[in-house]
Amino acid sequence: METLIIDASIAIKWVIEEEGTEQALRLRGRYYFAAPDLIVAECANILWKKVQRNELTLEEAQLASRLLQQADIELIGMRGLLEEATRLAVLLGHPAYDCIYLALAKQRQCLFVTADEKLLRIVREKASKEIAALCRLIHQIGFTG
Repeated sequence: METLIIDASIAIKWVIEEEGTEQALRLRGRYYFAAPDLIVAECANILWKKVQRNELTLEEAQLASRLLQQADIELIGMRGLLEEATRLAVLLGHPAYDCIYLALAKQRQCLFVTADEKLLRIVREKASKEIAALCRLIHQIGFTG
């Protein structure tokens, strides 16, 4: 199976019903997943925001956290991605948090899948063709088999 680099916008859809959940769930069992370990903090932050906005109760957020802990995602340490992520952040004029995922996709030569349309628009406008070719919105991923 092919490996996809995913961000928190994909992983969170596995445990919280929102736009794109059906597409995110269809990826499971069809691909391997990898992400920088930053995804753990980003998912926790998304859950916190949803509780603050009264979209989830604390108990629902805790259940979602437990489910995410069980998700089959290879977590990659960020240290080896720092230099490339910094370069991409400066080039794109975009926060380094997202560029960590781009750096991992480049390092591994794997597709990066996100639901973040703003990020993909910036990548297509400003990144090299090499980086842009590695990036897809969730609805752009085909399903085989």
